[in-house]
Parts: sequence; structure tokens; C-alpha cells
Amino acid sequence: MQNKILNFFSYYQWWKNLDKFILSIIITLFLIGLFFSLVSTSLIASDKLDTNSYFFFFKHLFFVLIGIFIIITLSFISKISLYKISTFFFVISLILLLLVPIIGVQVKGSTRWLDLFFLPRLQPVELVKPFFIVMIASIISSQKLNGFGLKFTSSFLITSIIIILLILQPDLGQTLLIGLSWVILIFVSGINLFFLISISMIGIISLLYITFYIPKFAYIKNRLLSFFDSETGTHNFQSDKAIESITSGGFFGKGIGEGTLKNRVPEAHTDYIISVISEEFGVIAIILILMLFLVFIFSIFKRVNIEDDNKTRLILIGSVSLILLQAMIHIGVNIRLFPTTGMTLPFLSYGGSSIISVSILSGIILNLTKRKV
Repeated sequence: MQNKILNFFSYYQWWKNLDKFILSIIITLFLIGLFFSLVSTSLIASDKLDTNSYFFFFKHLFFVLIGIFIIITLSFISKISLYKISTFFFVISLILLLLVPIIGVQVKGSTRWLDLFFLPRLQPVELVKPFFIVMIASIISSQKLNGFGLKFTSSFLITSIIIILLILQPDLGQTLLIGLSWVILIFVSGINLFFLISISMIGIISLLYITFYIPKFAYIKNRLLSFFDSETGTHNFQSDKAIESITSGGFFGKGIGEGTLKNRVPEAHTDYIISVISEEFGVIAIILILMLFLVFIFSIFKRVNIEDDNKTRLILIGSVSLILLQAMIHIGVNIRLFPTTGMTLPFLSYGGSSIISVSILSGIILNLTKRKV
């Protein structure tokens, strides 16, 4: 009886201290993603797989439910337990990323996935990203490491290992995402701006050299050249169709189920979900979704401003920056502002690994924004 009372009290305290406004935005974004998964994948499943037209939707729902369980678990545990778990899973996810070049599955010229018997078609980098933020923030704010130089070097080495593994796949989009996230965390920690710009320029030049002068990355080179020269390029079909869909949808869209992009472009429900939404529901729907993201980000930054613990502040800034950068890259690709990268839209895009990744980030955010007892 006493244990039941203690458990009830623990759950009550968790619910009482939880930032319910941030939680409500997370749930709303997941529900929007489920709705658009239903309307954008039902025809794909019935036409291409000759199966239940709700196949993708139920799969998406399954991962969202797992994601909500992860969010509740990570937001419920203590802050110390969260840091310990993050360290453990960072090591595990890094090992999985190391296995990709060895036993990874190749799809469309890239080897980014693992087919494990308990986790089919897992993209390890999606697991690495949230725990990477915690690890880098922990290193930068560590009291055990003396001097910023040691902290910078340690964080740089970890980031470099991950970037090298991503380049080998190759995955330019995730490489940029990891690199930019590290730059943001280092920047807000107080590094000299000139030094940071110098490091960033060296990184950009190195990536360009690898892309243009190493044969393995020829397809990325062709994709970049196609992006800047659309007349001669052969890699703009998806982006062109995406921009056409946004234009044809107008302000209010063609109507539910009337869009054609989901049938013309492969993986439209993942990499081009924002164009699918715009075609059927109009630019107004996109503006409302973007506003929801902005409110979500603003709510977290409000908590950052009143947070005293440097480590917590860095993790929250890193987590929200990761979500913001990924959303910006996804939208940028859809409106042909960036070359095609295969980047999902957090919360909304179909994809198990992506949903699990953003759920881990959400759980971490909710844990660190809880009201202090």
C-alpha cells in the first residue's frame, strides 16, 4: 500500500512539474504528422505494395506510440539518471554508426542503414544526434576538464569521428547538421569568434575538396552542380516537382487527396512532406505549422533564459537548434533553396528512426524544463 502511495506521489509530482505547454505542442505536432501520413501514404500503400491502404499510417502510428513512451520515460527520470542514460546510449549508437560501413544496407548509392533482426532499417545517426548534444554539452560544461582548450579539443574529436563516419556513408545533410550543432554549442559557450570562423571555414573547404576530388562522392558533386546549373543538371527532378506542387497548391490547396506529388516523387512522405502538405492544404497550412515550430522554440528559449545551470542551458540550446536546423534544411530543400539532402521534417515526416530521434530530444527537453521542486 505504501509503495502504491509513493508511486502515485511520484507520478503526481512529475505531472505537476512538467511543462504542459511544451508537451501539448509536441503532441500536436505528432498528431499533425499522423494526419498527413494518412493522407499522403494511403495511395502509395495500395498501389505499390498491393496491401492494406493504411499500412504506412499504422506503421507511423506504431513509432509515434513508441516515441510517446520514450518521451514520458525520459521526462520522468531524474536529471542525473538522464545524463547517465545518455552517456550509455551515445556509446551504443556510436558503435552502431561504426557498423554501418561494414554491414550497412545500401539504398540509392548511400549506405546509411542497418538491418538488425530486432530493428529493421535503422538509421544509427538518428540515435546519435540527441545523445551527441548531451555529450558535447557535458564536455563543455565539465568541471573536471581544466581549460577551454581541452574541452574544445575533446568535443572536436568526438564530432570529427561522427562526421568522418557520415562522410563515408555518404550523408552530406547529416554531416552538416552535426557540424552546425557543434558550432552552435561551441559558440554559445564563449569561444573566440575569429577562431570559430577559421575552424568552420577549414571544415567547409575540406568537405568541398572531398566532394569534388574523391570519386566515391561523385554523385554528391553531380547533385551540387545540378543545383547551381538547372539547365544541364539531371538531379533536379524531385526538387522541381516539389516546387511545382507548392505553387499549384496556392494559398488553400487542391483539397485532401487531390495532390499528385506523393505519387510522382519517391519518398515524398519523408523528404518532401512539406510540399505534399502545401499542395493539398495550401501555403496557409505551412505557415500555421511553421508558427507552431516557432512557438515551440520560443517556449524553450524562455526556459533557457531563467536557467542557472550551464550544462542544462547548453543541452536545451543544442536540442532546439538541432530541431530548428533540421526543419530549415528540410524546408530549404523543398523550396529549392538547398540541394537535395534526404532530410526529414521533425515530428511530421514518416520514418521510424526520425520519430525515435525527435522523441528522445523531446524527452530530454521536457526533463530539463520541468519546474524545480
